[in-house]
Amino acid sequence: MGARLFHTKSIDKLISDSENPEKRLKKTLGPLSLTSLGIGAVIGSGIFTVIGTAIAGQKLQFKSVLNAPLLEYLIYHSASFGRPGAGPAIALSFVLVAIVCGFAALCYAELAAMIPIAGSAYTYTYATMGELIAWIIGWDLILEYAVSNMAVSVGFSAHIVDLLDWFGINPSLRWITPAYLPAGLADLQGNTLYNPGWHFGFNWPAFIIVMLLTVILVRGIRESAGANNVMVMLKIVAILVFIGFAARLVHPANWHPFAPNGWPGILTGGSIVFFTYIGFDSVSTAAEECKNPSRDLPIGIISTLVICTILYIAVVVVLTGLVPWQTLLDDAAPIVNTMKKLHFGNVRLVVLLGALLGMISSLLVFQLGQARVWFAMSRDGLLPNIFSRVHKRYRTPDFSTWVFSWAFPRAFWISARSPIFRILALSSHSRLLPAAC
Repeated sequence: MGARLFHTKSIDKLISDSENPEKRLKKTLGPLSLTSLGIGAVIGSGIFTVIGTAIAGQKLQFKSVLNAPLLEYLIYHSASFGRPGAGPAIALSFVLVAIVCGFAALCYAELAAMIPIAGSAYTYTYATMGELIAWIIGWDLILEYAVSNMAVSVGFSAHIVDLLDWFGINPSLRWITPAYLPAGLADLQGNTLYNPGWHFGFNWPAFIIVMLLTVILVRGIRESAGANNVMVMLKIVAILVFIGFAARLVHPANWHPFAPNGWPGILTGGSIVFFTYIGFDSVSTAAEECKNPSRDLPIGIISTLVICTILYIAVVVVLTGLVPWQTLLDDAAPIVNTMKKLHFGNVRLVVLLGALLGMISSLLVFQLGQARVWFAMSRDGLLPNIFSRVHKRYRTPDFSTWVFSWAFPRAFWISARSPIFRILALSSHSRLLPAAC
């Protein structure tokens, strides 16, 4: 059993398994599509949603210490805690994160060129460290994409509300907000709409967009990549419009103090936005659908990191120069809401549409990557065989794509308070149960 758990799978075996006609994916992606996939994942959650939290920090207040997370209580000895914001120094946070991700990107580029198989870090781990570690890494990746998708979905919903407001439509809050709001919800004037905690509601915009993207992903990788290319191009245009127009309205006084919370704030801001850089990781999940992996994958991964870092820094420098950094606290749509406060007019609509496209492309790439991880794990025998089923016409892992879209985000949403997720994970493969237990 021990030898089996740490058994590695050779590169030749991985490649030969991927050439099985029944489980072979269509090779259609080139360097431009791979770079676009990476940008689609990176530019979305970071620029349009979580930078508000990274800049202004986060404050959490629980009614009782019994409801507070144990680790947080042990650190702060209180039911009230949070994370310091980076302030205008968020630009430095992005530089530090880019340097760290740069080293990881170089490793990914080399491994992806050597092992052009779906699965990303899971596949690389199976080839080098063995089955048990690969199984753990595979589930880590699944969690990573699920958390990212949920965060971006909430941001997408917030931007849909802004778009509806542009046309004078104001839907009921219970149908456009998550059922759990850890920091509550307030309007632009600071009026409380929902207190922190649970409330009756369902986030329909987030749900609907995930379903629509699932249909596109099942239809084919060429169609998915084509749709993503268009969305990425349009959202980059929207970002450049924002930078070009808003740069003229910057107030340098808003950049002082540059680092209000010092290095703790800078490092915390970097940790908050770190997951937004996983776009280069999602590029490697599509390695099996790449025409020339040894050349195209390194180009796609490195190009993604360079382009996105430049755009990130430009946006946050302008944003923190427009308004005081403290005003971005608990803002799920910081750029669009800032433009609304400052009455940017039609420019706001252009950026809002670009932001929505950014969210959609980000969701598409995360769903694509997660389904490929499940597909690779199933093909290696670490998940039921049905997860590696390939659609006869479209040559995509249709079952894995649908399961992720429908079941997994809901299971993960429940998992924080119940053993359901543990059962899901442990039931994936019987020979790993003893080690997992």
